[in-house]
Amino acid sequence: MWTGSDQCELTAAGGVCGAHASFCFQSGSLAHLDLDPEAHLTPEEGPLQELPFTPVHAPVLNLGVNVSSSSTLSSRRSLARLSSAGFPEVVDSMGQPAEAVDPTEPLTFDPQSEENDSLQGNLLLLQFLAFTRVSESGVAPDWPRRVYFTFQLYRFPPVTTQPLALLTDQSEPMALLSDQSQSTAESLCLLTTVNRDGTTNSGSPGLELQFRVDRSFLRPGERRWFLRYLALHNLHVDVWDGDSLLLLGSTAIPLKPMLRQGKAAVQALQQLDVLTTDYMEEEPLGTSRDQGSDWPLNMHTVLRGQLHIRTGNIGLPVLPDQQRAVDTPPSHIVMQTSGFRGGSLFERNVTQLNARSSAKAQRPIRADLIGLQQTQDVRRKLSCMAAVHRKEGTQHTHTPQLTDSAQMSSPDVEQSKAEGIAHMLSRAITTEHPLFCSLGSAEYLEYVLRNPFNTAHTVTICSDHSELSVITSAEEWRYFKSLSHSPTPVEENMFHLQPGAPGPQVYLRPKESLHIPLKYQSFQCDPNTAPQGPSILPAGSGPQVAQRNPPHVVASRTIKVSFSTEDGKPLSILQVNVQPTPHIVDQTFRLYHPEQSFLKKAIRLPPSGGDLCDGTQVTVRCSDPDVVCQTRKTVLGEPQDVYLKVPGSSSPHVRMFFIMVYTDKWMAAPSQVWHVYVHFLECADMSVVSGQKSCQSLVLRGKRSVKKLRCYCSHPQDLQVEPGGVFVLPPAAVQEVQVKVQPWRAGGRFFYLSAVDVEQQRLVSSWLLCLTVHRPVISKAFEVSVPVGEGRGSSRKISYTNPYSGPQSLRLHSDQPHLLQFREDRFQIGGGETYTIGLRFAPSQRPGAVEILVYVNDLQEKTEEAFCVKVSYS
Repeated sequence: MWTGSDQCELTAAGGVCGAHASFCFQSGSLAHLDLDPEAHLTPEEGPLQELPFTPVHAPVLNLGVNVSSSSTLSSRRSLARLSSAGFPEVVDSMGQPAEAVDPTEPLTFDPQSEENDSLQGNLLLLQFLAFTRVSESGVAPDWPRRVYFTFQLYRFPPVTTQPLALLTDQSEPMALLSDQSQSTAESLCLLTTVNRDGTTNSGSPGLELQFRVDRSFLRPGERRWFLRYLALHNLHVDVWDGDSLLLLGSTAIPLKPMLRQGKAAVQALQQLDVLTTDYMEEEPLGTSRDQGSDWPLNMHTVLRGQLHIRTGNIGLPVLPDQQRAVDTPPSHIVMQTSGFRGGSLFERNVTQLNARSSAKAQRPIRADLIGLQQTQDVRRKLSCMAAVHRKEGTQHTHTPQLTDSAQMSSPDVEQSKAEGIAHMLSRAITTEHPLFCSLGSAEYLEYVLRNPFNTAHTVTICSDHSELSVITSAEEWRYFKSLSHSPTPVEENMFHLQPGAPGPQVYLRPKESLHIPLKYQSFQCDPNTAPQGPSILPAGSGPQVAQRNPPHVVASRTIKVSFSTEDGKPLSILQVNVQPTPHIVDQTFRLYHPEQSFLKKAIRLPPSGGDLCDGTQVTVRCSDPDVVCQTRKTVLGEPQDVYLKVPGSSSPHVRMFFIMVYTDKWMAAPSQVWHVYVHFLECADMSVVSGQKSCQSLVLRGKRSVKKLRCYCSHPQDLQVEPGGVFVLPPAAVQEVQVKVQPWRAGGRFFYLSAVDVEQQRLVSSWLLCLTVHRPVISKAFEVSVPVGEGRGSSRKISYTNPYSGPQSLRLHSDQPHLLQFREDRFQIGGGETYTIGLRFAPSQRPGAVEILVYVNDLQEKTEEAFCVKVSYS
């Protein structure tokens, strides 16, 4: 109601909010630097001393570090809704329901209980059940309509789910909600898979993913590390909008409730906050960028929704063909093998392994297996055939000719014999050893080298790949022996490093055996990334088993380490068959930056990292050699940041790399592995005034084929895109995209736009819109006092006079609509007339003060007047 005794007219406190400052410079007050470097130099002068300086980068914080506060139990109303929705039940191998675990209660991890479990296999379950929308100003109540998720669990490949629709019940899509004040339980939407034609599946809702961890998946001695991963790690999940392909936010799922602790099966229902980070530069009152001042950069955490997920673990018995000892790690000591192991001199593999015979290996195999006598028999038969043809008068008939292989001369055969003998001798002194490795982790092994001669030799050790090297430092050798629990002794000053030598040298006495320490460590990975968008999976609501094909892993390779005497003859050869395996990802970061420019960012180490916060020197390595990654020593107790400098690429390219964080001196194993995605976007800069609509055109260029596109924006309240619907972009054509911006807060803002192929659900182009928003010129300022704790607001009114001679149609806006509303959002006023604007201030339960801007705009959203209302809640 707008009639009452609490209405009174606001009085203007002043015409202009602000003041002009004048600066006076005197002609002798500035000291000029001498440009002559030789002038006024004294012997004490030298290079400048560097002061302690920390680069100012807005640190990126992982929102999933402390998940105990974001993981809560669902309400009873939500639980009743989920239980009646028809989601698949979690049962053990005997068909009994899994035991429910409360994720909010502390769980004690007993390694001995897990070791003694008769069910050594584990079937991990992730059931995406529902998503709770959070109402935001300027966002449609049915946003988002579809979502999909990306994550990586343990050593499994990264998962990109199919799009999931948000439903109010099991069959009907959620209608537009007219009541914005609905409760959280009423906005809970069930998730269901979507068919290729866009319709939702009529079966059971939700999406279930299965990850089988048994003895066929685990390496020897890995089971205890897998259990440690469940006890100490969280699963980082990115939530995406299925229509715009823009990132909604991220969450972290505690994996500790998946520990069975001797039970047949366990399950836990969790409600997790989906959070995102929004950066905004606030413009202080009375300042502008023209005065040379920097606006402070504030980082805001925005709640985008809540994810309802069920985690489970079903114990599996060990199959008969999997009976092997996996709890004992393999030995790090490699014994040298010797002796001839048999084989043919002209085996096909001998020809393939010989470098000089690689060209001959492409000839027919038959010619490589026949002898010289067989070649002569073939020549005699062909001659007889030619004679018969001549006798029958068929001289023009084609006569078969000997192939190049059949015409092999006797010297070629002798050369092949010599090469085969040399290869067999090399195989007789070669020891093969399989090596399973992961990104950033050092694999240690000791090779037992024996001198079979009665004379001493100085042996040179040479590796054909830099990732497999000899440990020459006794301190480093002692450290790796302690990690591997190797009982062999450490010898000081064992290796001789001669300049110009292909590798370190070691002295061997007659008939002596030595343990040569070796280390393999790789920082390389496959940098290719999949196109941004949900995965296209077959329709169906059944469980989906995770694949085990490892992406981002380099191919298997063979590395040879040769041990040669002084005359260059090989004494022994160690052939290491490297088999890379997927690695564990602790955290995932997604950064957005303008294209073709360097990204400089700081990632802050989590404070609850154990050895990361006790002053230990932290070392970082990056899988991308073009990315600069470093950290600096900090004062004890202060947070430590990892600084990145990433070269730019064109839009919409995504640069992917891994960062390994080490806390030990010799970088034996990373304490954390970060997966970093840098999305490079086209950049558009705009300088606008708050409350006023501004336009800018963007160009979208066609590709090789016809595409049906649609443009989306990250802030629908402040940003509008035209064309707003689906449009066709022909090949090599140019489409103009009109962007209309109307922000309500002064400062720096960052908006995101995306052009999506609606048929293939793939990102075609993306933009980063960097806004510099200035405050409008304030024509009048008012003050009002609103009582606190009365449960009702306060009504006021102000007058507006039309300065024009003709009539006007005007609109009213507020930069904080949750605090101030108008009696009428638009009105008409004649020339020179005065109109009374009715204001209604919302009640408050806490005292304080706030400034609210009132915009009087025309129909084209150009600001005619701007008022500042200072509200004091007391």
